This record gives sequence, structure tokens and C-alpha cells, in this order.
Amino acid sequence: MRKPTLVALLATVSAILPAAPAAAGHRWSGAWTAAMMRPSGSPFLPTWAEGGFDHQSLRQVVRLSTGGSVLRIRLSNIYGASPLRVTGATIGRTDTGAAVLPDTIRTVRFGRAASTVIPAHAAAVSDPVPLPVADRGQVTVTLYFDRPTGPATYHMISMANTYRAAGDHSRDTDPAAFTDTVPPGFGSWYYIEGVEVTGRPTRDAVVTYGESTTDGFGATPNADNRYPDALSERLIAAGQHRPVLNAAISSNKLLSGSACFGDSAVARFDRDVLSQPQVGTVIVSHGMNDILRDDDSLCGGTRPDTPVTLQRLIDGHRALIAAAHARCVRIIGATLMPFTWPGGRADPDTLRRDQLRKDLNTWIRTSGEYDSVADFERAIDPNGTGTIPDGYHMGDHLHPNPLGYRTIAAAVDLAALR
Repeated sequence: MRKPTLVALLATVSAILPAAPAAAGHRWSGAWTAAMMRPSGSPFLPTWAEGGFDHQSLRQVVRLSTGGSVLRIRLSNIYGASPLRVTGATIGRTDTGAAVLPDTIRTVRFGRAASTVIPAHAAAVSDPVPLPVADRGQVTVTLYFDRPTGPATYHMISMANTYRAAGDHSRDTDPAAFTDTVPPGFGSWYYIEGVEVTGRPTRDAVVTYGESTTDGFGATPNADNRYPDALSERLIAAGQHRPVLNAAISSNKLLSGSACFGDSAVARFDRDVLSQPQVGTVIVSHGMNDILRDDDSLCGGTRPDTPVTLQRLIDGHRALIAAAHARCVRIIGATLMPFTWPGGRADPDTLRRDQLRKDLNTWIRTSGEYDSVADFERAIDPNGTGTIPDGYHMGDHLHPNPLGYRTIAAAVDLAALR
């Protein structure tokens, strides 16, 4: 099989990015992750990324796919232009909203210090923190900044509230000071790129990799009912203690980077997938944004992308497959779901793009190059109508709603996971 030139790019990225550091005596497992993005204005919703933070506490709630007795956090300043001073950090089990359960607040230390400075273009891993958390348990991470941070490395769409307060409220369990959240329900995550756990046996992680339909746009705000959440719940119900990590970015492209939608899926694969602790399987759902958008105009740019062809999309998928197999990681291809709607435009351009989607799905299903296939298209459109049925999308015939997300999660064969 001909090796695409994109493989060489991934090999270069892999060589310069180190794996997550390990603590002596601990076998760490990823329990939650968010793919980091450069600070920018979002065309969809307001964020705090461009302004950053100054003498403020930032409170973020995340749901762990697997629990443990000890945890640690990973903070990223990968897109920072200057060193980031984190004056203080805490973690505790979540109560409701911005409230933390009493007696669960723990100080997060870095090299035994209560504060740390993360260089520009770097990341930091905290010391271990004893804090028992159950599978699918929520934890609240609060960071305090006593000086301007500058623009913040972040993840644009969290489908969860993030809270901000003036001054140092990192040890507050009461939510009274955390009155600022933008926008309610959709939110973003800032600096925090991972939570890892140890203290109990855990199987290798499953990483879900894709665009907004993996990131969870269309899910219920603050309810954690994206498709990776539904997959995590399926594994728990099957008695499998196994992390499911969501490394998707909304509006991300397989082949082209963007000013506000992240580096291309090919370029960020090593950092966001293969560098996760104990990764065993990755599920790839990618290429829709390449098909639907020809440029970066949503981010204010004028640069056209190289025209997308079926061969270029296949080469991109082959690059991910080759990189995963080089690290002995199992890789599953997910077919792309329909994007048209009943009575919608049947103009030649729409038909051309939809045919490209169908052709890519045929390659994913029949080429045998992926280790297995999760047929999201047939799961959500079993009658082959070419649309996502009413009741399964958020209203746009493109993004599933919670029922739609549960439906595609059910298309993943648990036996196919490594």
C-alpha cells in the first residue's frame, strides 16, 4: 500500500512531543481529556479565551469516565505566548453547579509547591492528590491567577458551565462568588487538558476522535450525554472498567488547520490521542468539515483550502491508521452521518458534497484498512433516507440530540475494542 506523505508529518510531530510523564509507583489512566486550541474569537459563542484572566478564580466541572483513589491534573499552556503563573489550584468532588461537596476540597500541588509557572508552549502535570472518585463521578477544578494570564489556551465548546469569580475563591465550597459564566450551558474549558487516576486496575483507554458530533454539540448542556458519554456508560454496564476520552474539536478538519477550530486532525493526532496514558483503541469520525467547508472564512480568514477529493480524504485517514498501528493502537473507523434534510436544497454542489461523504463511507466500510468499523450512518439512518430522522437530531439534521448520540454509541461493537 502506498504510504501517504501525511504519515511523515505525523512521524515528525511524534518525535518532538514527549509522552505524558509517569509518577514512580503509579500506573496512571486517563479519566477525562479535552483537546486544546489556540486562543481566538469564536464565531459561534462568546468565550474568555482572548482576554484571559487577571486576579480571578476559574472553576471548571468535568465528569470522569473512570474513577480511582488518587488523581492528578494536566494543565496546558501549549498556545500561550508567555509563561503562565497558576497561583493556586484545588480539586474536589462536585455538588451542584459551582458548589463543591464539603470536606472534599484538596490543594493541588506541582513539585510540592502550591503555585507553578508553566512556560509558553508547554504543559504541567500536578502531584498526586488523594481523592476517591467513582466511575462517572464529577470533579471540580479551580484555578486562581494573581496576575494577567494573557490569551488562554482552551477548548472552545464544552457543553458545560465554566464559572469565574473575582479574587481568590479557590477553596470555596459555596458557589456564591462564582456568578459569571459565558455563555450559560455551552461554555469552554481553559488550560485543563486532562485528569488522570490511579489506585485500581483499569483496562486500556478508548479515545474518541472527531468533530462536533464527537465533541457533543447538540447534547444537553451540563448533562454529559454526548456519544462518548453513552459509550462509557455502555462499558460500565458491561462490567468493563475502562476510560473513554473525548479528544474531538467542534468544526475541526481532518486535513487543514484553522485559526479558530484547531490544528488539523492529522497534525494533532499524536498529542491528543497517542500521548494519552494507556491508550489502546481510537475511534475516528472525521472529514465532514473538510467536505462542507472550502476555507477558513468562519474564522475571518480568506485563505482557501486545497480542494478536497476522495483520495485526499483517504490519505488523511490512512495517515491516522499508520500512526496508530506504529504505536500498536487499535483504530476503528466511523462512517459520517447524513447532513441533508427532507425538502432541502438539491443543488449540484450539495449533491456533490453528499456523494463525497457517501464515497468516503464506502471506503471506510469496505477497504479493510481500519481494524473495525462503527457504522454511525446506518445506525442513525437505518432506512437509508439520506437524512437523520426527526427525533434524533438537534433541529439541524446534522448534529444528533441525546437520543441520536445514544444510537450511534450503540453502533460501537464493544468486542472490537482492544
